[in-house]
Amino acid sequence: MARKSLIQRESKRQKLEQKYHLIRQSLKKEIGQIPSLSEKWEIHGKLQSLPRNSAPTRLHRRCFLTGRPRGNYRDFGLSGHILREMVNTCLLPGATRSSW
Repeated sequence: MARKSLIQRESKRQKLEQKYHLIRQSLKKEIGQIPSLSEKWEIHGKLQSLPRNSAPTRLHRRCFLTGRPRGNYRDFGLSGHILREMVNTCLLPGATRSSW
């Protein structure tokens, strides 16, 4: 189980990303449309002034049940060992165990 503080930090980042998403998107669109280099630098400065944790690249997927940050399957939102346990107990329909 992940520490509660790390899970809370990740949820704060998600809220910040949602809050500044439209602002960031409009500034990036402006940079692409303006030919002047000096105006691009001004807009780039505005982008830099936004909170660092509002960038979507700072987000990290975590396991839905345990909060584990690594080895997540995007389709299920679960980490590998939790997914394997659920498949073994037949809790995920359509998923089959492989054995060789």
